[in-house]
Amino acid sequence: MTSRLALAGEPLPTVGRARAYVCGITPYDTTHLGHAATFVWADVAARVLRRIGVGVEVCRNVTDVDDVLDAAAERAGSRFDSFAAVGQFRFDRDMAALGVRPPAHEPRAHNHVDDVVRLAAGLLERGVAYERDGEVLLRASAVGLSGSLPDDGSSQVPPSARAEDPADPTVWRPALPGEAAWPSPWGDGRPGWHAECAAMALSVLGPAVDLHVGGADLRHPHHATMGAMAEAMTGVRPFARARLHVGTVQVDGAKMAKSAGNLVLVSDLLETWPAAAVRLLVLDRPWAQAWDVRPDDVAGAADRLERLYSAAGRHVDGAAAADAVVGALLDDLDVPAALAVAETEGGEAARVALSVLGLA
Repeated sequence: MTSRLALAGEPLPTVGRARAYVCGITPYDTTHLGHAATFVWADVAARVLRRIGVGVEVCRNVTDVDDVLDAAAERAGSRFDSFAAVGQFRFDRDMAALGVRPPAHEPRAHNHVDDVVRLAAGLLERGVAYERDGEVLLRASAVGLSGSLPDDGSSQVPPSARAEDPADPTVWRPALPGEAAWPSPWGDGRPGWHAECAAMALSVLGPAVDLHVGGADLRHPHHATMGAMAEAMTGVRPFARARLHVGTVQVDGAKMAKSAGNLVLVSDLLETWPAAAVRLLVLDRPWAQAWDVRPDDVAGAADRLERLYSAAGRHVDGAAAADAVVGALLDDLDVPAALAVAETEGGEAARVALSVLGLA
């Protein structure tokens, strides 16, 4: 059995500790299954590392300085920070129900605005950023980000009108009338989204991380850009040794999103189904695979969970099979292979699978 976790990128450490940065929520809406998938998979990766004796330090940020959150708070007649606190409470409740272990660090963007200002100043000093009318932008061509925008022109953040190149991301921008704003050498303003995560990761975990986790839609431009900002600031490369970009959850082929009106809420599922069944629904597939959720899928997960519980009750000598379960999980988090061994062999193999996957 291999004793190191291999994912996209370099194998993770087998001695000492691993640092994981998990891109967290913007707390303006209720947790849906697409959100939950990222955090359940991050939890499993940490559990597998702990199984082989690696200490895991997880940092999961909260993006509570965000234009979309501000707009939602305004519609609700609430301050952005109070509105975010309510969203965070609901998210924490859903994560606890799903057995996701709380992170060691949970930085909130509004507490790290000064770190973004220092990041922007540092990038300017290094000559990889420029300032235009109170906005600081990273020069994409200087950090290898040219052409990083999606080919179809879509992006979570539209290009700035002040940018020399549409691919140049904002590090700091002037605040619009009515927006929450903070002082900076370039005038009162707000952090760019990518810069918030870069500053929080650097402040909490240092110049590099072992594992960077987020949804597949965050690979570009968000993770690429925050990594480039961190590398340009520190000179340490790569920013992340390995990456876990979790496959998109879809309904009828369309990404689950509030704008599409196709949300499957975790809280709704938990009213009917055991939390372990919802968790197994997420995990019983390759982690990078996009997948469609169908009405009868949770019932199928609940049935398989019962078979695993029955298998765990068998009295069999299964040390080798238990090792095979862990070996499958260390091989790119191959949960389907681990579950196949657990269900077939039963006994200790099934008990180990249920424990490491957080299903027991």
